[in-house]
Amino acid sequence: MGRKVKYSSKEKINAVKEYLDGKDSINSIAKRLDITFQAFKQWVNNYEAMGADAFMTCHNKHYSKAEKEQAVAAYLAGEGSHMDICKKYKIHSTTQLRRWIKKYNGHEELKVSGTGGLTIMTKGRKTSFEERIEIVEYCIAHDHNYTATAEKYEISYQQARNYTVKYEDGGVDALQDRRGKRKSEDMMSELERLRAEVKLLKAEKKRAEMEASFLKKLDEIERRRG
Repeated sequence: MGRKVKYSSKEKINAVKEYLDGKDSINSIAKRLDITFQAFKQWVNNYEAMGADAFMTCHNKHYSKAEKEQAVAAYLAGEGSHMDICKKYKIHSTTQLRRWIKKYNGHEELKVSGTGGLTIMTKGRKTSFEERIEIVEYCIAHDHNYTATAEKYEISYQQARNYTVKYEDGGVDALQDRRGKRKSEDMMSELERLRAEVKLLKAEKKRAEMEASFLKKLDEIERRRG
């Protein structure tokens, strides 16, 4: 790669149309323009999602609270690659999305662009063992909807996911916070532990029953069609 070349909106649009019209490949066009494959692929995605406006407003685009929140949550929920999420939510660059995700995973507050910095996402907070049990119970019963769980209990998306994964990997004991050797949790009685396990097992059973009911209805529909 040589020096970084800036292209006008018209030049970008013409290059993208050349690819979309099947006149040349991404690799060939990117090489000719002296840019990376990923950079040109981003141009194509942006054009497909936003049309010519993708290149007209690039430097003035402000992202709202909902846009940032939804994009980060969608990526963390595994709904697609960085490029897929950028295309879906009309984000001009994967670099922007990566920056938001990095801030969020570090429990930093994301700000709304161009508005003086309004907080848009709930920061992580300290939770008790009882709260973590309730959080995981809700999350499992609601089909692992981490976003809804985070909103309901006013915690971060990452906390909702981590608590659930910890429980599924290590059981109730994994939800104890042993930092600082908290007596109330380290000396949890067998009765308290069993109560917590029963609560979470009930949530798992409820989810399994819902899934079985759905599959049964699906079978009935397929049989009727047959």
